[in-house]
Amino acid sequence: MMLLATDLDGTFLGGKRVDRLKLYRLIRQNKDIQLAFVTGRGIETVLPLLNDPIIPRPEYIISDVGATVVNGHTLEPVEPIQSRIENKWPGIFTFRQALSGVTGLEFQEVPQQRRCSFYYDETTDIEAVRRIAAAYDCHVLLSAGKYLDILPGHTSKGNTLTQLVDLIGFPEDRVLVAGDTLNDLSLYETGYRGVVVGHAEAALSQATAGNPSVYQADAAGAGGIIAAIHHFPVFNTYYQEAVGKKKREKQSGEPQLLMVYHRLPFDKEVIDGQSRRVSPKSPNGIIPSLLGFFAKGRSGVWIGEDVVEKNEPLPSHNAYIDEKKYPNLIASIIPLSKKDIDLFYRVFSKEAFWPTIFSFIDKAKFNHAHWAHYVKINRIFAERIAEEADHEALVWIHEYNLWMVPGFVRQMRPDLKIGFFHHTAFPPADIFNIIPWRREIIGSLLQCDFISFHIPRYVENFVDVLRSHAPVQVLKRVNAAQQFLTYSCALGIDQMTKEIEVGDRRIRLGAQPVGVNNENIKRIYGLKKTQQRITALKKRKSGKQIVLSVERLDYVKGPLEKIQAFGELLKEHPELHGKVELVNICTPPSQGMKIYDKIRQELDRAVGEINGRYSNLEWTPIRYFFRSLPFEEIVTYYAIADVAWITPLRDGLNLVAKEYVAVQGLKANPDGVLVLSEFAGASVELPYAVLTNPYDSQNLKESLLQAIEMPEADRVLRMKRLHEIVNLYDIDRWGNEFIEELTQATAMEKVN
Repeated sequence: MMLLATDLDGTFLGGKRVDRLKLYRLIRQNKDIQLAFVTGRGIETVLPLLNDPIIPRPEYIISDVGATVVNGHTLEPVEPIQSRIENKWPGIFTFRQALSGVTGLEFQEVPQQRRCSFYYDETTDIEAVRRIAAAYDCHVLLSAGKYLDILPGHTSKGNTLTQLVDLIGFPEDRVLVAGDTLNDLSLYETGYRGVVVGHAEAALSQATAGNPSVYQADAAGAGGIIAAIHHFPVFNTYYQEAVGKKKREKQSGEPQLLMVYHRLPFDKEVIDGQSRRVSPKSPNGIIPSLLGFFAKGRSGVWIGEDVVEKNEPLPSHNAYIDEKKYPNLIASIIPLSKKDIDLFYRVFSKEAFWPTIFSFIDKAKFNHAHWAHYVKINRIFAERIAEEADHEALVWIHEYNLWMVPGFVRQMRPDLKIGFFHHTAFPPADIFNIIPWRREIIGSLLQCDFISFHIPRYVENFVDVLRSHAPVQVLKRVNAAQQFLTYSCALGIDQMTKEIEVGDRRIRLGAQPVGVNNENIKRIYGLKKTQQRITALKKRKSGKQIVLSVERLDYVKGPLEKIQAFGELLKEHPELHGKVELVNICTPPSQGMKIYDKIRQELDRAVGEINGRYSNLEWTPIRYFFRSLPFEEIVTYYAIADVAWITPLRDGLNLVAKEYVAVQGLKANPDGVLVLSEFAGASVELPYAVLTNPYDSQNLKESLLQAIEMPEADRVLRMKRLHEIVNLYDIDRWGNEFIEELTQATAMEKVN
């Protein structure tokens, strides 16, 4: 049994990170260790710590230099201690007025109750201040040579702690106090065992030097507390538990990489009555891109979920994904029931987070019971990471479905390097903060060493969200113009935040748009059967221009707006009849997603109406494919399409645009035109695309008409420039840059 009553800044929150994490984990894992924060902060500035998943929640909080005492779980005042202090306090405005004529005093603009705090300097008449305070039966406390607090009579950190220990009946010989400034001196006057942590204020060390109950530690902050636990025999068993466990042996060579995504990189099909794994069918999802990162044999583990039906045996814990293609990549499978997956991903994530991320807030639905289930699944992922990871492995977490994983992982495995990549957009603060659990999500993300987004605009949105929750210090900013458009498009921005400090966390940020697997595309394009199919499709064009649209069925992609605009274009330009054909490949959503049923019905109706109005025996305006096509087949459509019409209302990036450019660039005469929504992240890195506003049907039609009528020389020049960009910023560069940034971020953390 132990009650740790500790100051915060410089003590419990100070010292080396590894020591802090050891101490926090020790407290979390031992129910017979109670924790009390004893701080000079106001209670309002302590509250953010309670949402930090790393820091254990205290049973009690003594703040305002002893003038406030509350229950750490309910935040209710601890009576009758609080009432006695309140009755002694004459009020903050009394002292601000009484001391207004004292030279060198500057009121501290910080949250404070039942105390009055000032900065003072060498010109301040301290004795005059003491006389004024004494007239109201109050006293003065000085610390660090610049802080002056006026407190109710007989109120201090130590006095309030003594009353609390008496009230709860805690054994006095089991109390350990810890501090680092003269502000904490009263804690050591209680008679309890205590520790003055390393790098403490010299005045405190001198004042406690002769006290046999006080241990003077060499290690700073949490390290000093751990050393004190070792020093005092009554607490020594806790020390053995904190540092005595056998450490995982470090692995030699390249660090292990854990790829953490809610899905596994394969689908399941029932063939001849047996369930078998097959390659994912999605032509433009993130999974093929991530697999491309492992194509050269990088060692790693892919952690993802797999549905387990009733009465079905659990899948093997680990399995090869494709031993031939990826010999060093293992899947670590998390078995979940269909009900769990549906609720976690297809219902809650898609109904609560997805519409919020893309600013469709009218479609967002928040269910607190579903949130609890989401957190549960995130914890399961974190537990698997902790189990699979080598010592100091790199953990690469993907997507908003796993927002809570970093916080849990940091608790379980503080040795790991945690990076997070958002494949979606990231909304502005006024949109993101609609989420009821925004504080918990931000608290978890702040446990990452590196957080990356597609484009600078999303980085700045994230920083703005942080500012709405906690003070943020920007340590470094970089120009965005080297890789991205700035003022010339909807998502442009000129500078991007690179490093920030929030509390005791220093975090690196990045804008790294996902690239495509150019080598794989080149391989597929060069296949004999691919070239044969391209030749056949070109013959079927019969002189018509092909406008290609490839997208997943989702209201975010704006499929209905596109079809309606195309119908209007045909109505307004009859000269295009028989000469332009829209090939619309629409990949169905995952099974069980009811939220897309309405948009599919509307899309089917719109396509049918246009084809019914304009089709003839030789021409069908819209070729509509509502199914998943193999990527090899998609490549052939990329090759023969005269225009790629990519017009999402919102999109984190849009890999289809890049895949189209990658294929077109392989042609001897790359004459395709990319028409791209201004609200797709890729728009700020593809300056030679024809940008369009999908919210404006007139602009949709005009941009498509511009592409259709563009002279061949302009088409070829634009596409060559686009291909240079896509070829340079490919999937390998994206992956390597992410790992490099994560490594730099953790190295920076070690220095500090």
